[in-house]
Amino acid sequence: MKKITFLLAVLVLAACETEKKREPIVVNYPITQKVDTVDTYFGTEVQDPYRWLEDDRSKETEAWVKTQNKTTFGYLDSIPFREDLKNRLEKLWNYEKLGSPFKEGEYTYFYKNNGLQNQYVVYRKQGDGAEEVFLDPNTFSEDGTTSLAGLSFTKDGSLATYLISEGGSDWRKAIVIDAKTKEQVEDTLVDIKFSGISWKGNKGFYYSSYDKPKGSELSAKTDQHKLYYHELGTPQANDKLIFGGTPEEKHRYVGGYLTEDERYLVITASTSTSGNKLFLKDLEADGDLITVLDHTDSDTYVIENEGSKLFMVTNMDAPNKKIVVTDANNPTPENWTDFIPETENVLTAGSGGGYFFTEYMVDAISKVLQYDFDGKLVREVELPGVGSAGGFGGKKEDKEFYFSFTNYNTPGSSYKYNVETGEYAQYWKPEIDFNPADYESTQVFYDSKDGTKVPMIITHKKGVELNGKNPTILYGYGGFNISLTPSFSIVNAVWMEQGGVYAVPNLRGGGEYGKKWHDAGTKTQKQNVFDDFIAAAEYLIANKYTSKEYLAIRGGSNGGLLVGATMTQRPDLMQVALPAVGVLDMLRYHTFTAGAGWAYDYGTAEESQEMFEYLKGYSPVHNVKEGVEYPATLVTTGDHDDRVVPAHSFKFAAELQEKQAGTNPTLIRIETNAGHGAGTPVSKTIEQYADIFGFTLFNMGFDQLPNQAVLKEFKD
Repeated sequence: MKKITFLLAVLVLAACETEKKREPIVVNYPITQKVDTVDTYFGTEVQDPYRWLEDDRSKETEAWVKTQNKTTFGYLDSIPFREDLKNRLEKLWNYEKLGSPFKEGEYTYFYKNNGLQNQYVVYRKQGDGAEEVFLDPNTFSEDGTTSLAGLSFTKDGSLATYLISEGGSDWRKAIVIDAKTKEQVEDTLVDIKFSGISWKGNKGFYYSSYDKPKGSELSAKTDQHKLYYHELGTPQANDKLIFGGTPEEKHRYVGGYLTEDERYLVITASTSTSGNKLFLKDLEADGDLITVLDHTDSDTYVIENEGSKLFMVTNMDAPNKKIVVTDANNPTPENWTDFIPETENVLTAGSGGGYFFTEYMVDAISKVLQYDFDGKLVREVELPGVGSAGGFGGKKEDKEFYFSFTNYNTPGSSYKYNVETGEYAQYWKPEIDFNPADYESTQVFYDSKDGTKVPMIITHKKGVELNGKNPTILYGYGGFNISLTPSFSIVNAVWMEQGGVYAVPNLRGGGEYGKKWHDAGTKTQKQNVFDDFIAAAEYLIANKYTSKEYLAIRGGSNGGLLVGATMTQRPDLMQVALPAVGVLDMLRYHTFTAGAGWAYDYGTAEESQEMFEYLKGYSPVHNVKEGVEYPATLVTTGDHDDRVVPAHSFKFAAELQEKQAGTNPTLIRIETNAGHGAGTPVSKTIEQYADIFGFTLFNMGFDQLPNQAVLKEFKD
């Protein structure tokens, strides 16, 4: 065992601000075996001594996980207020949560959680009748780790297919039931991945999957996605291959869905997470596949049709997206006509009730417009406040539907919207032990390293003193065209109750300002993302929201890469680093599961010497240096994560434990029977955040929760 002694920071006494040294604590890090493994890229040898940790099925890896968890939880057990945090999270979490209702057949369905249920339950009611349970995922497994991962109805609402995920895996099973009786009507389908369900009448449905990989299904590469049609009542082995599967043309992501009138099957095919080919099949004519786009230079999809008239959203020649109209008989780009032109703000669009609804991001804040089918503006929807709106859309015959609204300090509520008048009323508001009026959000714009203006929303209690001593979490993502828009989080509410500041910058690589903003954070421009994040931290420190001693950086998945790269480039900038389920080995990420599809954002080490050298230059696993004092680090991952395999986190933690020169702890918390995050049981989520926040505050020097008044209030 390797012994590292570290000082656990200082005892903060709010009354007199005297300092008292904690007794030194010895953490016995497990020794991680090093194996002589070398790869050669363009003549350069790269050591990979922890390659053996990539084998998720080996007894050695299993033993390593158990030993690391024993060490980590031994440390976490020593945090005196960890149980208080868990209790507070449980209390605040324990309120009824309700999803926006939707109509299928004779019933109105909605998701509801009574408070601390591990999974949301699907309820329904007929007219003004009593509500009843339709599906209760809490009964799927004893520990709550089997979750509902999708639900799709036939057009008449008589049949439904629901998808389940076991242990957080991306692999799904599909179960078909009679919606009225709730009885299963055929054998369970298996091995479905990255797929929705699209019914064709009551006879069958389309879904997508990969061939089951050889080796570990949690880490083996999957890069040949296929679209199938399943006829109800027949064996899955007989399902018809509709698209994909030709060795000469691989598509890593293939999807199929029907227009609402079920006339057209729309097929998308992609080699990466950006850009898609687009095809149509007229199911009434039963003709050949119609090619709309034969390249992946744009993101284009069909959102509505009137007969053969197709309405599509595209960013072709429109980085912020627009809606175009064309005829299915001649659907190629030269026949497109602008329907709703591109604006200076990024567009997402839907339809419902005979109208189109366009949501624009204005500096990451929602703005919603309603148009008729002639492209005429009907109205701007005046939203309940400044924040994020969602759910505008529904079926063509709907005269009303429900939308949601939230921001960083306002719990999500739902509203019933009349499509003809534009009037809406609050349908449901949560009863939660949290007063939004006590908190405020401010949007600022700061300069990144190259002078680019980057927006950031900073949320905290009103009246917080800007003295540089506020515990602060800086959260970021910066990739894959994903936008971080304001939304309420129970865990962040608990953080802010304790006087914490929560800051979210909209980094390049995201989608907040369209394709140009996304592309500015990809491949050999990826450093822009890290520079934006570093500049956000420097802004918070310069403006005395916090200081190095009270700053934590956090992100998950691509955001885990962000944290790993930032802490290895600027270990002096923060006190705590919290990389979650991160992409941390940039030379080998594309060799696992569907990782090769991320190459649009990252590039790969094999494609060129320049790309190899660039990736190696920031890859967190390859940039942990001997003799450097890194911040207190809690790496988190799940042993069933088949999106970003846990080997990334395993290898990064091993490098940190071997090379950490300072006294800060470098630990890894590995959730067992858990995946990338979706479907995680509430009980496990609460435990995770009690550990994460406990670790963070403890390593900022706190021996008790900063806001004891809140603690006393909920104890009383």
